[in-house]
Amino acid sequence: MSQNLEVGQLVTGIYKTGKYIGEITVVKEANVVMRVLAVLKHPEQGDLHNPKSVDVGFFHERRALAHREQVNIQPVYVKPYTDDVPSYEESLRKALDEQIQRLNEDGSPFALKSLEMLRSLDYFGV
Repeated sequence: MSQNLEVGQLVTGIYKTGKYIGEITVVKEANVVMRVLAVLKHPEQGDLHNPKSVDVGFFHERRALAHREQVNIQPVYVKPYTDDVPSYEESLRKALDEQIQRLNEDGSPFALKSLEMLRSLDYFGV
């Protein structure tokens, strides 16, 4: 590990296609366990192996990691975080709104299918 990562440290972590703010709970040689505190980027929908494609066997629906969920992340995807930590719900709404706006502007078949998937997530009981 090239950086000093410590238990209790606030960090950002990228997991699959989402980005989160969290607190390190365990440091191992091969990975870091991070407790999710906020969402910076909502995960992309669809097949990770065929990005931006609708013509796949299964178009995956991906939820953001839950508040306080713990996740293993490779250290290369973990960076120190020093700003204020927003509330989980506030950060999830913002990340989701930003992704929906990007997809609406895109208008491609992939974007339309992604929007359909995001609507089905029903995070806030709407």
